Amino acid sequence: MSAIRRNHPPEFKAKVVLEILREEKSISELASEHGIHPNVLQRWKNDVVQNLAQLFVDDRKGITKMKNEYEQKINQLYAEVGKLTTQNAWLKKKSGLPID
Repeated sequence: MSAIRRNHPPEFKAKVVLEILREEKSISELASEHGIHPNVLQRWKNDVVQNLAQLFVDDRKGITKMKNEYEQKINQLYAEVGKLTTQNAWLKKKSGLPID
């Protein structure tokens, strides 16, 4: 019989990792307190420590680039819709169908 996998919300993980980083209790104590395996807590701690530098990265250029690409895609799609609408009207006119 397999165990049910629990998903913990990010807020809970952050709270537990902060408790680990305070070093007031050992990981084993926190694991038994929260009902989580110590290896999982160690993995959460390692993830936080490895990704901590990302909090201080200025990613405005990346966001601006993504925004520009998004706006360009929207403009391309509007152009395509306009082209198809014109073609559709022309075909309806040539076929004798009523134009809405």
